[in-house]
Amino acid sequence: MNKIRKARVESVMKREIAMLVLQEIKDPRLAFATVTGVSLTSDYKTAHVYVSIMGDDEAKQRSMEALHAATGFVRKSVGDNISMQFTPKIQFVLDNALDERARIDRLLKEIEDTKKDE
Repeated sequence: MNKIRKARVESVMKREIAMLVLQEIKDPRLAFATVTGVSLTSDYKTAHVYVSIMGDDEAKQRSMEALHAATGFVRKSVGDNISMQFTPKIQFVLDNALDERARIDRLLKEIEDTKKDE
């Protein structure tokens, strides 16, 4: 497998799916969602689409349900807009990296504040 080709296909898919999520999916359950990455399997049959969603756990759950419901639409649109021999199966995955980063920042700030108080 050509790693450069795979990275290029992932990049094009990320851009295409991000535009679909922002502009085409009109589901009211979908909150502030951002496509953070796409990872293709080695056989190009499955694309894991990582999505960061703003809001509480309930909003994230509703947004993931909306994205799962739109999977067929997204796959068809990707197949229509990207010239590939086989359109990969789309699997949306919740990306909690931003939440983890915010939690770590909060913990570091607490440590810094306790050192100042000493």
